[in-house]
Amino acid sequence: MTDNNTNKNKYSITRYPKTRNQSLKAWSAADEYLLTEFDSLNLEKPTIAIFNDRFGFLSCHLHPFSPTVILNYKSQEKAIFQNLESNDLKFSELNFITPLESLPEQLDLAILKIPKSMDLFRMQLFQLSKSLSENSIVLTSFMTKYFSPQMLSIANEFFEEVEQSKAWKKSRVLILKNRKQKKDISMLHSIEFQDFNYQQYFGVFSAKNIDYASQFFIQNLKLDESDQRILDLASGNGVLSKAVQLQNPSGEVHLMDDSLLAIESSKLNLNSENVFFHLSDSMEVFEDDFFDLVISNPPFHFEHETNIEVAIQLFSEVKRCLKDGGRFELVASQHLNFKTHLIKIFKEVNVISENNKFIIYECF
Repeated sequence: MTDNNTNKNKYSITRYPKTRNQSLKAWSAADEYLLTEFDSLNLEKPTIAIFNDRFGFLSCHLHPFSPTVILNYKSQEKAIFQNLESNDLKFSELNFITPLESLPEQLDLAILKIPKSMDLFRMQLFQLSKSLSENSIVLTSFMTKYFSPQMLSIANEFFEEVEQSKAWKKSRVLILKNRKQKKDISMLHSIEFQDFNYQQYFGVFSAKNIDYASQFFIQNLKLDESDQRILDLASGNGVLSKAVQLQNPSGEVHLMDDSLLAIESSKLNLNSENVFFHLSDSMEVFEDDFFDLVISNPPFHFEHETNIEVAIQLFSEVKRCLKDGGRFELVASQHLNFKTHLIKIFKEVNVISENNKFIIYECF
């Protein structure tokens, strides 16, 4: 493939939140390839939907077509809005929806960065199959180092034609055409754990089982009588909050996560008047001196990236929101060595328990 007039450098796109890691970019060659393939179609005023546009590279460049943009994360929404504003593009000319809302009918084109979760990819193609017009096209892209044969098998579930492009800058595009007859699949799956059946949307962390770090944390979780207002930070499907509820049914429990699908999953698993849900990537939604206890199994993977900067920023915010005498407990992989960062934020950092893989810290 050779470059053509894709206008891929027309806008200045930056990451949100900012990173000091210069190797982490706001877009990849897979994003650029999608724009080049889009230009080659020569479509006139197409109705477009964009999936998995993490920082707004695609949303900004396709802004003239007023696409529908599916927002999976609060931080994604902030990133796209930030880049629209910095490039003098109007928010109102794009249509933003959640992953659980209906797509516009009779879409001409969908543009999709293939996510790390193949279950999420399948769910997104299922959603698209209900909205595409007969002659619609779906352009999906990936970096070749992340290729999985599942990408092709999932695409073939929903489309008669699955064409793979040549490699360009270590990326490829799958061109999907001629959608198959509509089929129904569930957007939810179940995970059995400690006599409870957790409901979870595809794409939420730890799809097959409750992750082992959370299991280890729950085994060692002991609440004090004073723990009456508790935050589950990066709460996922709510498994840690469920463990809190079992120990203190009358306590006030808050769940916060950046992922809309995670928050919506946790709503299916916890239903009580003293449980509160927050779709947010920042603790700015909470007052100072608010919580007796904050617990967390913090994220360090973002799609294919390993990035602890987001977690460390959240740790700083936790300190502000803890009451005098309150504490922060978190579980993490041993190799992350979070203690070197925690001791810069908290006066006291202790190890509650550890094994060969995980460590639980208690911070005051």
